[in-house]
Amino acid sequence: MMSSVRLRRFIQPRLLDFGIRQISSATSTKLCSQLPSRSVLSVSGTDSKVFLNGIVASTIKDHPFYTTFLSAQGRVLYDVFIYPHILDGRPAYLIDYDNRSSDATPILALLKRHVLRSKVRIRDASNEWKVWSVWDSTSQGSSFPTVREWRTGRSGAVEPLYAEVEHQLGQEYPRDTVGTRDLRAPGMGDRLLVRAGDKPGVSCDVAQDETEFTLHRILHGVPEGRDDIVPQQAFPMDSNMDLMGGLDFRKGCYVGQELTVRTYHTGVVRKRIMPVSLTLAPSPKTIQNPLEPNHSVPTLPVQTSIQAERLAGASPTNPDRPTRPRGTGTLLSNVHGLGLALLRLEHVEGVERGELVMSFAQMGDKGTESWIVLPKRPVWWPVANNSTSV
Repeated sequence: MMSSVRLRRFIQPRLLDFGIRQISSATSTKLCSQLPSRSVLSVSGTDSKVFLNGIVASTIKDHPFYTTFLSAQGRVLYDVFIYPHILDGRPAYLIDYDNRSSDATPILALLKRHVLRSKVRIRDASNEWKVWSVWDSTSQGSSFPTVREWRTGRSGAVEPLYAEVEHQLGQEYPRDTVGTRDLRAPGMGDRLLVRAGDKPGVSCDVAQDETEFTLHRILHGVPEGRDDIVPQQAFPMDSNMDLMGGLDFRKGCYVGQELTVRTYHTGVVRKRIMPVSLTLAPSPKTIQNPLEPNHSVPTLPVQTSIQAERLAGASPTNPDRPTRPRGTGTLLSNVHGLGLALLRLEHVEGVERGELVMSFAQMGDKGTESWIVLPKRPVWWPVANNSTSV
């Protein structure tokens, strides 16, 4: 059964509470970053649209969009942006993907495996195009509707329903710009493909490296690439790909469809990726504190296991409950004491009720150190209709 819910979100002020920094209006409010971890693939030919439509988890559109390639077992291989493009007068598509090595089949070989008799040409276009992100450092909430409609499933999976022109770039860009609004979360900004050697055709302060963009993603609760959405392991709904508009549950046959659609209709989404604050124990911070970067905190190893533990006296009516609830979480991308983590929703609810604490141990300068993990649900998420006890 599917239903639609309408959520009213006053995005601008609440996103600022979420930890996005404001800067003086006397300086440029736009930041931009080239993303060296992303490369570009070109798919062209008369059958290119039909070819891609059979292997990605969203219907191919006439404008740029976010989606994923799945394995036959329904696990994520690559999270991608796809940009329609005209090449020599024929339809073509440019694919923005994570270029770092992983357990997934290299994307060029992966796509060529599905060509068969399709009239398509697949080639690396990374020397021609570079991936950039441009965002407003004072929050881009005004570029998004204050009312978001969602289509929900019994499993807890959801889909955002976008307005027809919501993907379009602002008028400040040249008309021939290849790009889209990054609709994965309010305030994410714009995603662009820029000719190699050029810069975005809009005034922006260029970040020194990808760290600023990683922090920007974390603050908005947006996972990306192999460190957050582990190839051959991650399930798309656990990785928020439904929340970010990367899945179409009514689409016809595509690789990985069976398990994905079955989970949507009859399964239960028990995990989500969400922002976390990382602080050494003991810590005065609580989940009510806003997410604020701390430059003294080092980057901690990704894929670190996070344990949940019941606080003493948290369950006086049931003293026989185990000290540690079942399951663990996983630390993902992190920078300056903020990160993303794949967490069991029942553990997050336990922390929110004051019954659980989440932590992990890590070797530091003074021996083993205990790090407290404080989850923070993004304010743009739809309100959950169900709650599971720990």
